Amino acid sequence: MTEDSPDYDNSRHHDKMVKKKAVRDKIMAGKTIEKGLMIVHTGKGKGKSTAAFGMVFRALGHGMKIAVIQFVKGARLTGERVLLEKFSDLVTIKAMGEGFTWETQDRERDISHARAAWEEAKRFIADPTISMVLLDELNIVLRYDYLPLSEVIEVLRAKPTDKHVIVTGRNAREEIIEIADLVTEMEQVKHPFRSGVKAQAGIEF
Repeated sequence: MTEDSPDYDNSRHHDKMVKKKAVRDKIMAGKTIEKGLMIVHTGKGKGKSTAAFGMVFRALGHGMKIAVIQFVKGARLTGERVLLEKFSDLVTIKAMGEGFTWETQDRERDISHARAAWEEAKRFIADPTISMVLLDELNIVLRYDYLPLSEVIEVLRAKPTDKHVIVTGRNAREEIIEIADLVTEMEQVKHPFRSGVKAQAGIEF
């Protein structure tokens, strides 16, 4: 077998993958902890809520019970809400906002909606039958101080050990990042909005 023959490349690839698998198996053997995760999706790029709903759909496929609280979104009907409402035996979704702050232009009303949504969120976090709670755009209401950060941190720190909680929204507070197990920052490289393309069904909502 010569070095420039396809069989040589295939053999090298096989040997390399055997070694890689051995390393991966050793790493995986050391991962024995199973726990509910605190997950944060933040950053200026698109896809924070989309990625979180991907986890919701994945959990739904495993028959897990899920609660979704949308702190800001609510004025517009979204595809994910329409779909999840078809699985009402496993998913509770509550859109409790009226839109972004520049749309409502009423701080007191925004604070009232944020408090109502947070009370629902606390109830679901404490509910032992719920496996996953998505707090969509919680980072936004914390950014504008619509909820006391200390209260939110206290509840999230004390969540049941087997419960997954996902927090989305730009500008995650450092205190939220600190208590999280998994943090992903979405980085915007290119967006069609900057080229004059409007928000579209199936993409943005």
